[in-house]
Amino acid sequence: MSSPIVISEALDRDSRYTALLPQLDGLLEGETDAIAAMANLCAALHATFGWHWVGFYRVIGNELVLGPFQGPVACSRIPFGKGVCGTAWSEGRAQVVPDVDQFPGHIACSAPSRSEIVLPLRGRDGTVAAVLDIDSELLNDFSSEDATHLAAICARLETLL
Repeated sequence: MSSPIVISEALDRDSRYTALLPQLDGLLEGETDAIAAMANLCAALHATFGWHWVGFYRVIGNELVLGPFQGPVACSRIPFGKGVCGTAWSEGRAQVVPDVDQFPGHIACSAPSRSEIVLPLRGRDGTVAAVLDIDSELLNDFSSEDATHLAAICARLETLL
């Protein structure tokens, strides 16, 4: 059994990411199941940063289907190209949304969400197989630095997809 993720709240965000990476590597070492890895990754990110919602949507057919997450109840299915998650899937690139109310077609799964970041994860065949979706109750809570750090975290899962 892995030891719990422990990151000091006194650290700045960049330092939290730096401290989290080796702990995630230990947590995911030897894991062969994508769902189990997604679940633990969500729990670690949620505990480390305290964001409102952290979760995955998996590409199944022509929609994104809710996967492991931490936070309040969420939308179960998102069509291709719809909302922030569907846009990240259709464009194959990260979406950093400072104010979800300003994003055309935003799907409001949780009223307290104010900003959002979504990153696509590619499977072994190179196509988008899932997206990591993170919502914050704060406006403008995510930056390109978050996208860079989170992409490095997501890369740890892509070999399982």
